[in-house]
Amino acid sequence: MKWNIQPKPDNSLVSKLQNELNIDATIASLLLQRGISNFEEAKKFFRPSLDDLHDPYLMKDMEKAVDRIETAIKNNENILVFGDYDVDGTTAVSLVSSYLRSFYPNVATYIPDRYDEGYGISFKGIDFAHDNDITLIIALDCGIKSIAHVDYASERNIDFIICDHHRPGDALPKAIAVLDPKREDCNYPYDELCGCGIGFKLIQALGLNRNQNTADLIIYLDLVATAIGADIVPITGENRILAKFGLEVINSNPRPGIKALFENKKKKTLTITDVVFIIAPRINAAGRIKHGNHAVELLTEYDLEQAAQFASEIEQYNSDRKELDKQITAEALLQIENNNESENFTTVVYQENWHKGVIGIVASRLTETYFRPTLVFTKSGAKLAASARSVPNFDVYNALESCSQYLEQFGGHKYAAGMTLKEENYNLFKAAFEDVVKKTIQPEWLLPEITIDSEINFDQITPKFLRILKQFEPFGPQNMTPVFLSKNVIDTGYGKGIGENEEHLKLFVKQNNSTGIAAIGFGIGSKLLLTEKQQPLDIAYCIDENEFNNEITVQLRLKDLRASNKID
Repeated sequence: MKWNIQPKPDNSLVSKLQNELNIDATIASLLLQRGISNFEEAKKFFRPSLDDLHDPYLMKDMEKAVDRIETAIKNNENILVFGDYDVDGTTAVSLVSSYLRSFYPNVATYIPDRYDEGYGISFKGIDFAHDNDITLIIALDCGIKSIAHVDYASERNIDFIICDHHRPGDALPKAIAVLDPKREDCNYPYDELCGCGIGFKLIQALGLNRNQNTADLIIYLDLVATAIGADIVPITGENRILAKFGLEVINSNPRPGIKALFENKKKKTLTITDVVFIIAPRINAAGRIKHGNHAVELLTEYDLEQAAQFASEIEQYNSDRKELDKQITAEALLQIENNNESENFTTVVYQENWHKGVIGIVASRLTETYFRPTLVFTKSGAKLAASARSVPNFDVYNALESCSQYLEQFGGHKYAAGMTLKEENYNLFKAAFEDVVKKTIQPEWLLPEITIDSEINFDQITPKFLRILKQFEPFGPQNMTPVFLSKNVIDTGYGKGIGENEEHLKLFVKQNNSTGIAAIGFGIGSKLLLTEKQQPLDIAYCIDENEFNNEITVQLRLKDLRASNKID
């Protein structure tokens, strides 16, 4: 791995912030790297406030959306809350539907079947609405490109409100309202909300109409924080505020469905990382293995006993998902090896019977292995469907757009996308995608790297340092967990490989005369040889807390290690 050490901020700026906040130089540098340069900015960062959330009516079409919902309620219309089958979609549907049902009964929910209907708004969903006398559909986390679907609904006297956060196409659907901060004509101050975040802005606006303030809506933030973590949106601005207060709800008063998902987990206090690795995969597993409706049932269930039953079923779906993930990843790696494609600029694989529900996870695994923009295809009805994942800095959505002549449809983000195509276009598309990536990707983007924030010595890891560092949470994109470098460290002789195949590394490390610190490195068990004979090492790591038998100790989470004096 390439070790990319962040340039140190200007010394005068570090000193100024140090004095202003009474913090050490390393903490000041970390703040400056995050664009925080004065007391007021630091206050907003360390003390997020619900008062700093933007007025929801600053979002284009918000007034139209609220007026149409209020009209529906006044006229006793049936409302359908429609959303995608992933975590962002199911949490958004759960949030908006449970809020509306708190004062209006005629609200139904709809999650499309991943295999029968595919991603986004479906004609089948619109037919369901028509058959059930539904005259208003609120679409969440999808719909920004669903021009034909909205027209189809309009012919059946069904209105649409679209709440999406994906990039719009050249034209917008002719919906009553289109809430999407990424619209070119929308001046909303923050455009990195997830789909559930847009849903929250909608209920925030509805709440203002009902003399509710934001504090009255805090109970819904466990859903928003879950979606923020799962959808890998930047933890900045409004997302940071929503994630922080959402985590507080998760840890103090979560809805029964979320509580049931981590009831038997060891940790007492969950972080955004726990949300990503404990809660999100289980919610996702419902849509991947069975149906996204199961996730909505869980998240909107208020009886703890019933929620526990739903959570137990979802736990089984997650176990099934893990087995499929393991099997398909092994088959995909073998396919790449057999086709001699490991030197390509892209990784594109296809097997018609791969489970559509896990190809996104497999794409992530292959990206980690080969560090290339990756597509994993499977058969989906008469067409092929794929999930795309990318490497840092490379916009896979733009690359797909350049090959769109071969695609039936596509959508997504810079680093993750989905698409469908006709089987006869697979090889043409594969060649075009390889060509586009080859011409546009920078060679250094194809090398895995660790970004190191700062070099420190062990004696700097004091209780005060750790206390302030903890206040940097919640971590996520654009506010990642700081990675530190410490040089001339030795293992005290307790180094060993752990795990089923000793794929992980456990050490007890010292620097100079410091007290030893436990360290664990996931997936780097092969580096155990470097620790022999107590030779000096340079280590790149994050600082974690390890909770065991109700005792919390400091632990280093190793990202990489190498012999000291090695030049990158």
